[in-house]
Amino acid sequence: MTASSRMPPALNIIALATFSASLSARALDPVLPHVATDFSVSIATAAGFAAVFAFTFAIVQPVLGAFADVFGKARLMVACLVLLGLANILGALATSFEMLFVSRILAGIGSGGVFPIALGLTSDLIGPEKRQIAIGRTLAGAMTGNLLGASASGLIGDLLGWRGVLAVLGVIVVLASVAVAFGFRGAALKRPPRTTLSGLRQGYRTIFSNPNARICYAAVFIEGCCVLGLFPFVAAFLFDLGEKSLSIAGIVIAGFAVGGLIYTMTVSRFLPRIGVNGMMIAGAALVGLQLVAVAMGPGWKLQTLSLIFMGWGFYMMHGCLQVFASELSAEARATALSLHSFFFFMGQTVGPIAYGFGIQHAGKVPTLLTAAAVMVVLGFVCARLLRQTRPADEAARAG
Repeated sequence: MTASSRMPPALNIIALATFSASLSARALDPVLPHVATDFSVSIATAAGFAAVFAFTFAIVQPVLGAFADVFGKARLMVACLVLLGLANILGALATSFEMLFVSRILAGIGSGGVFPIALGLTSDLIGPEKRQIAIGRTLAGAMTGNLLGASASGLIGDLLGWRGVLAVLGVIVVLASVAVAFGFRGAALKRPPRTTLSGLRQGYRTIFSNPNARICYAAVFIEGCCVLGLFPFVAAFLFDLGEKSLSIAGIVIAGFAVGGLIYTMTVSRFLPRIGVNGMMIAGAALVGLQLVAVAMGPGWKLQTLSLIFMGWGFYMMHGCLQVFASELSAEARATALSLHSFFFFMGQTVGPIAYGFGIQHAGKVPTLLTAAAVMVVLGFVCARLLRQTRPADEAARAG
């Protein structure tokens, strides 16, 4: 029997939660022209929905992580899914641009609470020796949601308009919240909190006293900058090559999510063979190689292939960092993983600015080659400095 076949059924419920939350992240992107027309605003103004969603997603991470440790992870995940579902439905009923804008803020809060809490629940269910494989299954739900979100929204938008997109997604997320509540009924939902409000300060102290913390958080920030910061420029690079179709740009970017799915299907085979350090070095090298390939300006088909390999390499390294983050604290695990997501999304916020500055002042090729070199070095640094240790509070509790 394989390790993955012995995973608890609750992981399927967690994957469902991450899938439904990820569907909403890019829900409005394909239908923004219709939104802009209905509310008589420019496309640039309507594009602010994506920015406010991502920024809200990032800044709520530390708060929701602490709440999860205080009030219970499964309980808060259900609450976040309900909020996300109702926010989508509220957006479908919006009568003004401002009302829709507020609904996207609420959606960002709801979605922001699902993924790090899902990682925390996964880490609670699975021991460190199998955790990376289990997290891979959780990531599979998110990657599938990312893949289907924009494409499904486009299809629904053609049939029902942008309001139909939000209404359908709202219903899906609310149904997912019911499934999560049902799946974690009993002890998982009713178990007393493992952390109190007065214990949060100690939780943060435990997290940041671990030498792995500063390395993990700095590494995911750099990952966000160098890898996810590239995506807003993919369409522009293709335009420079004469490929004007936005749908082609979407296919190229979707390749990254395909690579993430490949990672989830291969991690159980590669991890025992090359170990955590090998995964980080190989993943970073693969990302760096693909950044070099994109810098050379190949056609969109080759760029799609490069993004597939980039996604595979990225999650080889990122999955390892998530496991290290899950071991920073046992009592404040959701807080540690939420901080992990916070730094990652802050990297995604800074990344496009850094890429834009570099492309404008140094050019496309030097900027991407620099990002490639940074990623390769990051892989070796993480492999050299990160050490698998028991959380201090877990060791103290066991003693």
